[in-house]
Amino acid sequence: MRRLTVMQLLPKLESGGVERSTLEVAEALVRAGHRAIVVSAGGRLVPQLVASGAEHIELAIGRKSPSTLRHGFTLRRLWAEHSVDIVHARSRLPAWIGLLAWRGMDEATRPRFVTTVHGLNSPSRYSAVMTRGERTICVSRTVRDYVLEHYPDTDPDKLRIIARGIDPAAFPHAPWPDPQARAWAAARHPALAGDGPLLLLPGRGTRLKGHADALALLAAIRADGRDARLWLPGAREAGREAYIVELEQAAQQLGIGEAIAFTAPTDEIARAYAASDLVLQLSRKPEAFGRTVVEALSCGRAVVGWNYGGVGELLTQLQPRGAVAPFDLQALRAAACELLTQAPAAVDTMAFSLRAMQEATLAVYAELVDASHRA
Repeated sequence: MRRLTVMQLLPKLESGGVERSTLEVAEALVRAGHRAIVVSAGGRLVPQLVASGAEHIELAIGRKSPSTLRHGFTLRRLWAEHSVDIVHARSRLPAWIGLLAWRGMDEATRPRFVTTVHGLNSPSRYSAVMTRGERTICVSRTVRDYVLEHYPDTDPDKLRIIARGIDPAAFPHAPWPDPQARAWAAARHPALAGDGPLLLLPGRGTRLKGHADALALLAAIRADGRDARLWLPGAREAGREAYIVELEQAAQQLGIGEAIAFTAPTDEIARAYAASDLVLQLSRKPEAFGRTVVEALSCGRAVVGWNYGGVGELLTQLQPRGAVAPFDLQALRAAACELLTQAPAAVDTMAFSLRAMQEATLAVYAELVDASHRA
């Protein structure tokens, strides 16, 4: 394949799964000898992007204002100026700006247009733009099914399932149990000290992450006489203080207040997985993928979660015993107790590796370029 110029469009480069995938694909493009350009309003991840050899063009294509529409003309100019071969839109408003600009161009000379559906957005005409790519990447089979259910006019032949990937080296297999990792966690959060099992639920401080269900599970396990502990990294964040107070009060009412650590996000999440005995994924809303599942399994930790969305899809494929009927707390307790009684089974997560995701994405680009040449 000849050297390509690929331009990815998204609102900003601050944090999150969309941003991470953007950087990972840009890195793969540069490594393969292509040119990678990202257009966004900027953010803290720009230096990391540029360090990979990619380029950044600052343009506020994610600002919700009628004036943003004018950036369509800017995009056309950039596509011509940089001889862009592929435009890859990763978010709804940038996708609309890109699509409107792209539609008005000569079909023989315009770039190829790709979209990625990263989430299960509420069905609407606004969200439908993410299905308008000449190829539409879905981050899971759950997402593909969602697209075809809510946007039945979508051509299924143009959909490509490419799961989000993790770097196995960043999530190495750890012994179970891992006394050193547990000691590290307890030194930072004394509530986690003890001989009983440690449960881990990473996630932002929002009700959707299922923290209340994790509290109920901890109370049930401790009622059986086990000195279980619970770590909730990410629950404590600025602007969510009232929510933490609510959770702390609930924990006290359940009699488990001294066995829980509500903390800020940790920069050492792989070490947190190693410190734990069981990882929880209890989101109250179906997720598009469920990266936590793959990360934890890569580290050698069993996962229990609700059997729906991307989480259920991954658990059914990789570790079926952890897939529990949504919101069935008795089944959750039974599955958790079973998984805590035996060493986690080895699970092959290489199908969800970062390299697999990168190579599959570049293959979609190559497919479109080949189609252009044949035309």
